[in-house]
Amino acid sequence: MQKSWALHLLAVLAKATSVAAAPPSPRAQACTSSFDPITASAAFAALNPGWNAGNTLDGIPNEDSWGNSPLQLATLTQIQAKGFNSVRIPVTWAYHFDDESPTWNVNKVWMNRVETVVDQALSLGLSVVLNVHHDSWVWADPSVSNANTTMIKEKFSRLWAQIGTRFACKSSKLIFEPLNEPAGSEKAHADLVNNLNGLFLEAINQAGGHNPSRVVSLSGLGMSMDKTEMWFVRPTTYPNQPWGLQFHYYSPYDFIFSAWGKTIWGSDEDKAAVDQEFALFKGNFTNIPAFVGEWDASVTSTETAGRWKYFDYFIRTCNKYGYSSIIWDNGGDFYNRNAAALYDPATGDILVNAVKGISNTLADSTEDASATSQTSSAYIFHKFGDPVVAQSTDYLLNGNTFKSITNSAGKALDSSQYSMSSTGKLTLSATYLQTLYTSEAAAGTKETLTLKFSAGASLSLQIVQYSTPTISQSAFKIDTSTDLHIPITYQGLPKVAAVKALLEDGTYLADDWTQYLGPLQQARWTYGSWGFDKSTFSIYVSGLTALKNAGKTVTLTLEFFPRIQGQNSVNITFTQ
Repeated sequence: MQKSWALHLLAVLAKATSVAAAPPSPRAQACTSSFDPITASAAFAALNPGWNAGNTLDGIPNEDSWGNSPLQLATLTQIQAKGFNSVRIPVTWAYHFDDESPTWNVNKVWMNRVETVVDQALSLGLSVVLNVHHDSWVWADPSVSNANTTMIKEKFSRLWAQIGTRFACKSSKLIFEPLNEPAGSEKAHADLVNNLNGLFLEAINQAGGHNPSRVVSLSGLGMSMDKTEMWFVRPTTYPNQPWGLQFHYYSPYDFIFSAWGKTIWGSDEDKAAVDQEFALFKGNFTNIPAFVGEWDASVTSTETAGRWKYFDYFIRTCNKYGYSSIIWDNGGDFYNRNAAALYDPATGDILVNAVKGISNTLADSTEDASATSQTSSAYIFHKFGDPVVAQSTDYLLNGNTFKSITNSAGKALDSSQYSMSSTGKLTLSATYLQTLYTSEAAAGTKETLTLKFSAGASLSLQIVQYSTPTISQSAFKIDTSTDLHIPITYQGLPKVAAVKALLEDGTYLADDWTQYLGPLQQARWTYGSWGFDKSTFSIYVSGLTALKNAGKTVTLTLEFFPRIQGQNSVNITFTQ
């Protein structure tokens, strides 16, 4: 049940949150550095836009355990140059304690490393959000069987006493976040989170320094909008501490995580769903500053034109409700740290321009879930064997005008090679396309064009020759002992769009309710059961177990872009 904003504010102001006994107080820090006090509203506004240094210091057990090199000043400098004003630094502390109860002393080398990264970001003038990250499920999860809440409170208090002491004299650009996505699903779990928020405030204030005036980012259970709306209560202690809320947003699940064949986004219904959730949260926390600490629509798991539309609308919705946002980046789907470049420059440019309120032109694409084929103006697809003819794509100009189109070498196309209508229809001539491919040319991306407009982001247009991909083996006996990796030779975009899963009698392997979805979503499998890279299609043990439990022969149909019902797909058969 949702609380009205008035009732919620009354609860925030009037209801006390019980706080366990504080740990032994550390020596309060006396700072010689200056500190410019700032309101939570102003501090949160300064975050916009922000970047998460994900899968780095939050890696388990170490900074480089999840595929990223240790974070460097150069990367932070590059991120700032791309238009980002803050960095959220997720840190998992669980594997860096030198001892246990009651002291829980953090390893000094680890604390020094975290401080180095924070100092590097602050030295650039970036705002920083520092947190306790995957500890939320490693040792601070109240929802597990026989959870030791006494230990959780003690360890949490000691950890924040040490963080608060070490960072007490940092500038007001440093924001503390007590715990990332606190685990749980019910009010009792939320009550513990509210209690931990109180312990956090106690620890940092007892540490002294500038902490009593430092902006903090509190949260509700899971950092979800709905659970925060239902159960968050701010502790009554330290009422003068400047504070606000943080929430995370990965919605709609099916599009963001490529589940159940959802590869389109941008309909009026899609947009209304986002707006409604933001409006409800704002209504419940009208006078409380807040920001989105994580969100994303990954380059690796979303269709390009749909992603561009989502980025643009999401940011404009944040603007509408006064929320800054910090994009999640695991190092593999937004910013390529090794290449010092965005994986998709248009995505980043759309984000930064939308934050500024600048209108972006967007590639049009299918938005109708009942369609049996889907189009995307981020691509021109030519099917192997078809004659080479002129092809067109459509753009949503959004008040802009077209300026130029260049090839990958930076050379402008001349007027004989294309035309652009005043309504945003681009047509590439057959003569021009014949310079890129023939009817039977090898599959692959033949050219990437760049379109520039009077304002906003420049957009890419990939020209792709495609045919049906091939796999090394199309029949398997189910083995659940390990993940199955199947070599795949793509013939076009190196990406699996969706996977359809049917039993030998034609019934669905899972999720019968997808029968009520559109034809390109019915019987499609969720992404967590399978994955892919540039040369391999994988079925994880969880997926293989689902195949085994079906007790029948199962056929998986791998579908590729462009999506056309019954075409551009390959089958893999699994027997018991």
